Amino acid sequence: MTPKHEKQEFVTVLVRDPRIKKEDSWHSHIDYEIFIHTNSMCFTRKTSCVRRRFREFVWLRQRLQSNAALIQLPELPARTPFFNTNNPQHVDQRRQGLQQFLQKILQNPLLLSDSRLHLFVQTQLNPEDIEACVSGHTKYSVEDAIHEFACLKLRFPVEDEGRKKENYADSDSESSSSGLGHSSDDNISHGCKGSTDTVPEEP
Repeated sequence: MTPKHEKQEFVTVLVRDPRIKKEDSWHSHIDYEIFIHTNSMCFTRKTSCVRRRFREFVWLRQRLQSNAALIQLPELPARTPFFNTNNPQHVDQRRQGLQQFLQKILQNPLLLSDSRLHLFVQTQLNPEDIEACVSGHTKYSVEDAIHEFACLKLRFPVEDEGRKKENYADSDSESSSSGLGHSSDDNISHGCKGSTDTVPEEP
C-alpha cells in the first residue's frame, strides 16, 4: 500500500477591509481585519478574525524584537506624515505592507512561540491586556483568552469576491473629514463585520 502523504501545515493570513474609525470630531484612525486560517498545531484556533490598527502593529514588532533580539524582524510599512486615509492607493499600500509583515512573522517558528503574537492575531485584547495575560496577571490563560476574545463572525478568504480595541491614543491618530468607510465606536470592540467592501486604512 502506498503511504498517505503527510498533511502539509499552512498558515493563511490576510489583512483586509480597512475602515476609518472616528475618535472625536477632529481625529480618526484606520483599523484592519486580520484573517487567519491554518491547520498548524501552533494555533489554538484554526480560523480567526480580529481588527487591529497600525499603532498596535508597531507595538507587536517592538515586543517581538525585544524577546528575540537575535532575529532580524521584517519591517513595517514606513510611517509617513503624508499618509492620507482618503487616498485609496496610500491605504492599500499600507494594507499590503502589513500583510507581508504578518506573513513573514508567522513563518518563523521562534516567533510563533511568543504568546503575544497569538493573542495579537487571534483576540481583540489590547496591548496592555495582552501583556497582563502573558505575565499571568489575568484570571484567564492565553488559551482561554483566544477562545473567549476571538471574533466569532468569521469570513473565509474568497479572493474573487469583495475582500473583502484598543484605546491607545496618539501616534497613528489623524484628522479626516471623509465619510468613506466610517463606522461607529460600537463596532470596534469585537470588530469583524461581514463587509465585502475594500475601504481605506490607517496611518
